[in-house]
Amino acid sequence: MPRLAIAAFTAALLAGCATAPLAPTTPTAVAPLPPSVTSELPRSARPLHYVISVTPDASALTFTGHEAVTLQVFEPTTTLTLNAAMLEISAATLAPSGGGPAQPLAVALDAERETATFTAPAALAAGEYVLTLDYRGRINTQPSGLFALDYKDKRTGQPARALYTQFEVPDAREFAPMFDEPSYKATFTLSAVVPESQLAVSNMPVAREELLGNGMKRVTFATSPKMSSYLLFFASGDFERLSKRSPSGTEVGIVSVAGTGETARYALDELAELLPYYNDYFGVAYPLPKLDNVTGPGQSQQFGAMENWGAIFSFERSLLYDPRNTSPERLNYIYTAQAHEVAHQWFGDLVTMAWWDDLWLNEGFASWMETKATDHFHPEWFERVGRVNARERAMGLDALSSSHPIVVPIRVASEANDAFDTISYSKGEAILAMFEAYAGEDRWRDGIRRYFAAHAYGNTVTAHFWRAQEPAGAVDIAAVADGFTRQPGVPLLTATSRCEAGSTRLELTQGEFSRDRREEVSRTPRRWRVPVTVRAADGSLHPALVNDRAELTLPGCGPVIVNGGQLGYFRTLYTPAALTALTERMAQLEPVDQLGLFKDNLALAAGAYQPYAPAIEMLAAVSGEANPIVGRAAVESWGGLYGRLVEPADQARMAQIVHATWWPRLEALGFDPKPGEPFPDSNLRAQLLATFGNLADPSVIAEARRRFARLRTDRTALDGPLKTAWLTIIARNANAEEWEFLRALGRTAPDASEKALYYSLLGDAVDPVLAQRSLDLALTDEAGATSRAVLVRSVAAHHPELAFDFAVAHDAAVMSMLDDYSKSDFVPGLLTASTDTASIARLETMREARSENDRTGVNKALASLRERIASTPRIRAEIETWVRARR
Repeated sequence: MPRLAIAAFTAALLAGCATAPLAPTTPTAVAPLPPSVTSELPRSARPLHYVISVTPDASALTFTGHEAVTLQVFEPTTTLTLNAAMLEISAATLAPSGGGPAQPLAVALDAERETATFTAPAALAAGEYVLTLDYRGRINTQPSGLFALDYKDKRTGQPARALYTQFEVPDAREFAPMFDEPSYKATFTLSAVVPESQLAVSNMPVAREELLGNGMKRVTFATSPKMSSYLLFFASGDFERLSKRSPSGTEVGIVSVAGTGETARYALDELAELLPYYNDYFGVAYPLPKLDNVTGPGQSQQFGAMENWGAIFSFERSLLYDPRNTSPERLNYIYTAQAHEVAHQWFGDLVTMAWWDDLWLNEGFASWMETKATDHFHPEWFERVGRVNARERAMGLDALSSSHPIVVPIRVASEANDAFDTISYSKGEAILAMFEAYAGEDRWRDGIRRYFAAHAYGNTVTAHFWRAQEPAGAVDIAAVADGFTRQPGVPLLTATSRCEAGSTRLELTQGEFSRDRREEVSRTPRRWRVPVTVRAADGSLHPALVNDRAELTLPGCGPVIVNGGQLGYFRTLYTPAALTALTERMAQLEPVDQLGLFKDNLALAAGAYQPYAPAIEMLAAVSGEANPIVGRAAVESWGGLYGRLVEPADQARMAQIVHATWWPRLEALGFDPKPGEPFPDSNLRAQLLATFGNLADPSVIAEARRRFARLRTDRTALDGPLKTAWLTIIARNANAEEWEFLRALGRTAPDASEKALYYSLLGDAVDPVLAQRSLDLALTDEAGATSRAVLVRSVAAHHPELAFDFAVAHDAAVMSMLDDYSKSDFVPGLLTASTDTASIARLETMREARSENDRTGVNKALASLRERIASTPRIRAEIETWVRARR
């Protein structure tokens, strides 16, 4: 739809819908926030409705605001306290909501607590009031609060700037004084004064526009439903909107900077089909009149998208499908990320966690639903097979002493940034998949429908979800779930079996898997009630619930898979004979079990629960003709084993082993995409090229250089789904001339996404001289405000100590590159690949310099680093032994 038609469209959409009055005219029955819910604010008042008007000055990076908050005061008081951060409040008055004289209030700002306290000249009686404020704020250049993104106009190449908001976790308070906590839900009426030529977007459609003269207009949006402050959204800029009506009747749109065109079509079509699917699954129809996904140039170090109700925000690389640059992996992410954010419109927006310690009610559930939705619409992508990879990432962190429970105590809102991690997302998804299998899909869905029906527009804690599940038939689900949500860690099931009279007698004994506290867990392991689905030798599935131990009698004799279907969140330690039998049958197993088994056994070997040799033999048993999702993970695992070796002869032999199995698959796929080929094949080809490039395969590197050279005369020569794969090979092996050419391509890139791609690759050079050059480049503005930190992180992949020391030496500059999400763990995370014992001292020094509330990121990095340094000699020696035995 043409940009100038947006106002007419939104007016039509709202025909017959009256906006809410400025403030309620009669008292509303609400209760104070209960003591059981964490809050940093006094519990003497709560908001009912916000009317907010802002006037941004994009060029000066400032804005002014006017706000009227209708609130309920529960007890006599002289003060009202709201959250406010980086705001200057110039006037504050309070009046009864039903009418009456306004009285001025004194204002006291507390920068550390991020609050504004308003004091009345005399005590206020309990009742309903309107707090009116005038204030000023700043526009950030990193994605938090109200922020600006600079980019090249896609039509003219001229500099341009657009404004967006990002309020999760505690950054709505940078936009206006608010009760900025999830349990303080209220309705919002937002307006903004913007240039007449621009499009403004918020959660709700535009209710009206008023021309103000001097090229400006006031845009007022319809009043929102009752929602948490962090879900409020605003954006303005030279935008266009591609839209359609979903089969469920809701208008959906992709809002992007002008000139984006058809690259938004893929996301729009996906958005339209997701809404009716979720409407049906959740049993509650999407309640807003429209759903936009607003995309902006740039990137964040921590997030790709945000679930603002009715106005999702996504960075361009997370949403736009550009056939010139979008890799197969990125295409998959575009689909799953949007499925995740649309699921949030229910899990998080319609029903919101009461406080940040139940964040997984948002993120774990949206992650689980993204897989379910993607598998529903694209079963040929084998999304349920690939879910094993996310589970493995979660177990990798959960087996360290620095892990935390899914439901983790959050004392203050600023700590919540550390909870946006693999535990909340991927462990949350993994255990939900396990519980769904335990309860049964139909009963599970019925419980979800009960949950939404009971808590729509409200707030919940984890217990509310289990209470909705049990009446639906999920017996004892709360007791089973408690061990997986209230404590960290990974269960370990030791399996022994024997054949008796034509049946298999299986015995399972529970322990705990750990990478860095083996002695402790052997003495006092944590305990779980573990749902298990065993696949017998004949392929039949048999459920069980394992406490300390369990025995099962299974049909037939032969190897069994304890975690059949790979929905269980636990590791399985088999006897050597059982492991050998499974390895011999590897090619006949279900793809999901192949993937789960070799991943599980490589992790057990890394943790010293068994030798590496049988785990590598199991990996080697994965056929070069395997399912493409299994094949991609296997090839990636071979690359990880290769990366552990240091002797050139060992590396060469490992490369030969991988080549013998997987080069024929690459030859069959070819170096170039084929029209209409299955998406997983395209993704596997990209992984094969990347891995063979990492293994220094001369033919792949030569082919990459041949193709790269063509860019000097034809900038489109590499366009297509493999562009990133070929460029990554070049970047890793770049000489000075190639590095400079990559930089020139980035400097002259026609749009922000392509520019970000080139600059992220510059830091990937193995050459330490080029790595240092990349770090120096990060101190300039050349890469763009939101891409400078990417350069630093890219360098850390091959030069972790160099990147870390650089970040410490340029602390202020590096912090200015980061959004609020990233500041705790970005710098310590630069040592992720380090095996230098001196890095432990580096992190310990950093830890001591930080406050106790700011040590989570350092503690995680320290635990991982200590384990890696302690285990690397053993792991390398065992891999070397296996490789040398294969000569």
